Amino acid sequence: MLLALVASIMVFFLDTRLDYFKPVRSLLSTAVYPVQAAASLPTDLSEWVSDFFQDRKQLREKITVMEANNMLQNIRLQKLQSLERENMRLKELLGSSFRLQERVQVAELLTIDLDPFSQQVVIDKGENYGVYIGQPVLDATGVMGQVTETSAVSSRVVLLTDPSHSIPVQINRNGLRAVVTGRGLGEFLQMDFLPHNADIREGDLLVTSGLGGRFPVGYPVGKVVSVEFPQGKPFADIKVEPAAKLSTSREVMLVLPGEKIQTERTTTKPAEESSSTTEVDSGDDN
Repeated sequence: MLLALVASIMVFFLDTRLDYFKPVRSLLSTAVYPVQAAASLPTDLSEWVSDFFQDRKQLREKITVMEANNMLQNIRLQKLQSLERENMRLKELLGSSFRLQERVQVAELLTIDLDPFSQQVVIDKGENYGVYIGQPVLDATGVMGQVTETSAVSSRVVLLTDPSHSIPVQINRNGLRAVVTGRGLGEFLQMDFLPHNADIREGDLLVTSGLGGRFPVGYPVGKVVSVEFPQGKPFADIKVEPAAKLSTSREVMLVLPGEKIQTERTTTKPAEESSSTTEVDSGDDN
């Protein structure tokens, strides 16, 4: 035991101080490594499989979350684009209402009549909002039609293109009066009862004449796109393109009854007051 203890101390001293057994230790470590690797292989394999499937699960979850976020952003983008377009249409309506002399009320389309022989729409304003039968309906560019039926919360509007609808107009260039009638879906309006010698040209703007008492004077109705004089017929064949965007407008304006907006009222009153004051002062001086 003493000899073994002395030999162990000597080997320990030679290994730690002189690295005498380093080549032997390296050789033994190389020989033992396969055994160590084989012993740790089950644990390493189980950890790798666990990490592999866990990473795939996390990756799938991330992909699912990213796809959901992408879809949500696309929906929000579409809604934003829709709101931008609606805002632009409302701005057009607002600008148009400032150009008009009458008071107007904004309404929105609810449904469209799918009957090809009846050009009618339903709006979200009714008798509760003061809508009445015969009330003119416009969009930002021109006359769309007039109200034909009303309920408490909605109304039905007949469009210019309806075959049963006619509107009195006049040529903006020379004041010549005529009547424009609808011809159905996808067709131009027809100007009726103008003789061959009538002073009308392609490109003439047609506006409401005010006859009949339904539509106030001066609202755009359409533009003449063709003028033909067929042989054997007493009247010219005149086609008119509607000024209103009948197939795309969603917001419309209802012309309210009553007196016109007096835009110059605020400017005329001070002038009248100043003139009256001047007269009083001149009287005092006399």
